[in-house]
Amino acid sequence: MTDTFSDMELTGKSQCFPLYWYEKIEAIKNKQLDMFAVAADTNEDYYARRDGISDFILEQARKLYGNRTAKEDVFYYVYAFLHNPDYREQFASDLKKQLPRIPLIDDSVDFWKHVKSGREFADLHLHYEDHADESPVTVEFGTTNYEVTKMRFPSKDDKSRIIYNPFITISDIPAGAYEYVVNGKSAIEWVMERYQVTTNKDSGIVNDPNDWTRKCDQPRYILDLLRSVIAISVKTVEIVKNLPKVEFENNSV
Repeated sequence: MTDTFSDMELTGKSQCFPLYWYEKIEAIKNKQLDMFAVAADTNEDYYARRDGISDFILEQARKLYGNRTAKEDVFYYVYAFLHNPDYREQFASDLKKQLPRIPLIDDSVDFWKHVKSGREFADLHLHYEDHADESPVTVEFGTTNYEVTKMRFPSKDDKSRIIYNPFITISDIPAGAYEYVVNGKSAIEWVMERYQVTTNKDSGIVNDPNDWTRKCDQPRYILDLLRSVIAISVKTVEIVKNLPKVEFENNSV
């Protein structure tokens, strides 16, 4: 989920399924432009906003869930449905090989529960850096040195604590936080892996995440990012567990 324009290398080779997309159109004299068109940097080109959710699927949704259903509702329903464990487990093999196929469920109440959860997911995931103070963890300080070399667990069997650096330890991490998995790894462990000092074997170039925190004068950024990700992981797992149960006929959608 992103709230900015993204290219196809945002997460490696990827695809984008936007709520809106913009089409470049040529200005035509004496012809009214799309009501959403906005001028670009020149007077020659304009961009018209188009809906990513089709009129066809909106019509189908309104037949099932009522005329107040909007395209945004369908968008957030899809985002929540992609988190539904019944769907993810039932079609785990298919999801590894092809794009998801999302059904419109029959139960109107469950649809609106998914919409509400989808909006909650989106708010959490778009503002993932802003939840440090909501983290349930305890941070033990030996000094206020926030730089990292490589974060690690005390042992492979103990993930309730993270040794941030020789002076700072994060403890009381709920086991459930690690259930929020992104591309095969918990969100917490992605942060631990990415925010470490590494040296490229071929070039010898050192990648030091502390460089950015020094330049931006945000010494706590990495620590607070980790605390935030722990917090949103816990909240995401809680929302997932409260998603309506979904059953599939003939094991297909």
